[in-house]
Amino acid sequence: MAQGSEFVEFVLESLQPLRGVSARRMFGGWGIYKDGVMFALIAYDILYFKVDDGNRQDYEAADLPHFTYSDKGRSIRMPYCEAPSDGFDDPEILCAWARDAFAAALRTRKARRGQGKPT
Repeated sequence: MAQGSEFVEFVLESLQPLRGVSARRMFGGWGIYKDGVMFALIAYDILYFKVDDGNRQDYEAADLPHFTYSDKGRSIRMPYCEAPSDGFDDPEILCAWARDAFAAALRTRKARRGQGKPT
């Protein structure tokens, strides 16, 4: 197994009730997709969910950090926040957060289409 793939398999198993969730390798991590739409990512065995104005408040209230990476000495913050740890003990909780992340990904995709940008 590739590094981190056990965690990826655990996440996919936990998200099974959502149906159609899959993972693809990307940039040393994994993209998590539902129906071809990326709504989460895994980096360094940490799950991050897509965040937008519709669900950001939940992540802020839970004090969950954004996914960040360094590029040329700068810290880049991505629109993904760490999944709540209690979701790993209860798949229903994890799936609820994942549904909201999927909805955020769909809203972002729709907004980009409305602006004429490629998805």
